[in-house]
Amino acid sequence: MQNYPLLSLINSPDDLRLLNKEQLPQVCNELREYLLESVSQTSGHLASGLGTVELTVALHYVFKTPFDQLIWDVGHQAYPHKILTGRRDRMSTIRQKNGIHPFPWREESEFDVLSVGHSSTSISAGLGIAIAAEKENAGRKTVCVIGDGAITAGMAFEAMNHAGALHTDMLVILNDNEMSISENVGALNNHLARIFSGTLYSSLRDGSKKILDNIPPIKNFMKKTEEHVKGVISPVSTLFEELGFNYIGPIDGHNIEELIATLGNMRTLKGPQFLHIRTKKGKGYQPAEQDPIGFHGVPKFDYHTGELPKSNAKPTYSQVFGQWLCETAEHNPKLMAITPAMREGSGMVEFSNRFPEQYFDVAIAEQHAVTLAAGLAIGGYKPVVAIYSTFLQRAYDQVIHDVAIQNLPVLFAIDRAGIVGADGPTHQGAFDISFMRCIPNLVIMTPSDENECRLMLHTGYHCGKPAAVRYPRGNAIGVELESLHELEIGKSKTIREGKKIAILNFGTLLPDALAVAEKLNATVVDMRFVKPLDTTRINELAQTHDTLVTLEENAIQGGAGSAVSEILNIQQHKVNVLHLGLPDQFISQGTQPEVLAELELNSDGIEKQIKNFLNFI
Repeated sequence: MQNYPLLSLINSPDDLRLLNKEQLPQVCNELREYLLESVSQTSGHLASGLGTVELTVALHYVFKTPFDQLIWDVGHQAYPHKILTGRRDRMSTIRQKNGIHPFPWREESEFDVLSVGHSSTSISAGLGIAIAAEKENAGRKTVCVIGDGAITAGMAFEAMNHAGALHTDMLVILNDNEMSISENVGALNNHLARIFSGTLYSSLRDGSKKILDNIPPIKNFMKKTEEHVKGVISPVSTLFEELGFNYIGPIDGHNIEELIATLGNMRTLKGPQFLHIRTKKGKGYQPAEQDPIGFHGVPKFDYHTGELPKSNAKPTYSQVFGQWLCETAEHNPKLMAITPAMREGSGMVEFSNRFPEQYFDVAIAEQHAVTLAAGLAIGGYKPVVAIYSTFLQRAYDQVIHDVAIQNLPVLFAIDRAGIVGADGPTHQGAFDISFMRCIPNLVIMTPSDENECRLMLHTGYHCGKPAAVRYPRGNAIGVELESLHELEIGKSKTIREGKKIAILNFGTLLPDALAVAEKLNATVVDMRFVKPLDTTRINELAQTHDTLVTLEENAIQGGAGSAVSEILNIQQHKVNVLHLGLPDQFISQGTQPEVLAELELNSDGIEKQIKNFLNFI
């Protein structure tokens, strides 16, 4: 830490608050450099944190954390927060097995008020925390930091609508780093922000409101005048004022002096407050400033050169999906592709460029994405919703109510199904089979490789009813691709014939199943479909084998294995059954191979579990 003379002294925000204001710019410089150095050596989220350095320092300097409670939305931008709150020397372990969590995590630090990983939850949770603080009469402050992407979700506006009605003391800070809300008007706006947040202005405004409460015409005139002045400076203010918030900003989120002055003023204000700050994603590191998307989440890299390592030669499953999407759209103008703000992650960059009229990024609004697809299907189009497994959880009612009940031909391309690795419990795709397979009308497919993935996407797109294809994060295995054709729905595929033991595989653990089968002389069937199940093949296997083993990268409870047991129970088969999958717990972070090995879902673990089961019975 010799290169960080001030940062090395800060083991908690109490240490930060001992410094003079004049030292804070140096703290920011050291914090930004340390963040860059540490993340480049470990991998992780980079550009967002670089953009929130000054804000993080200002918040912990002005507010008495952890007594005052600071809530980060999503958590990508919270790495500087972790560094300042006692985890500086453990940053080398972030996102790694048994290391610190990639997002704010309650069990990890008293400074992490809300465990988080999905977006747009901060204001709702913050309102609940603020109400509790008010009931305690503890005098603690509640601050929520939300990004301009996260505030696009309906949940954020639902929370603000409620907070404005309750008039609870809380501060919402909008970290606007993509110019998605308003133009930055510079120094004049910063100056007026300080005026609007100052005690004189606040006293005059609040006093005038009290005095004029009984004189409606004058009261309304004063309110309109205030709104007009703010509207000239920042037209967006009217929206938040109408929701019941006192809007301040936008101000320069990299000016530490302005931030401290404004936050210091706002800390004394009553009622719901809204501070709009402007920041630059990737601030202070030119490669990240020029490519904030590419440097949002990074692998290990040389930050001196700014060059990210080249990807594996084998395509990812996301890329396989994107290629299929383009190939299909070339011949079908009715195809409409929808993503909730995951264009890059879902492999849709090429499609969005080549077919802009058939592409919809609805921002972080998963519920809207699914119901939009339902409307397009009603209108005679063929919608494809590309969505991560963990985010599909947020649109469960829409899948049932708006798609499945009406039996609409919507295809769900479910990315990041199963173990995702370093992002941990909030992002593991552990539950989609369980929560989908109870839904009538829905076809559910589990490809074992990239060729199967393409064929299943093609099958789901043309089947004329709701369909879902779930595939994992990471690279495919390099099999030869067939020309597109439809699979027989509900039909499995026997991969290896053996004796006594039959492994029923659902998904991309098939190579591990085959490796085990060679040692145990077991039959291996790639089931392909979770719904409808190949009941004919299951009945045959139950009559010709002593033990059936189901294998899936999904929660065992309610998963594909449970579906097999239901069939066996109905048919009253006397056969031993072993279900292998994800246990009844939230899965911590680690690399995908590390996590699968720990859960005994690699070839060695599968063999061990089967042998233990056979010895037990």
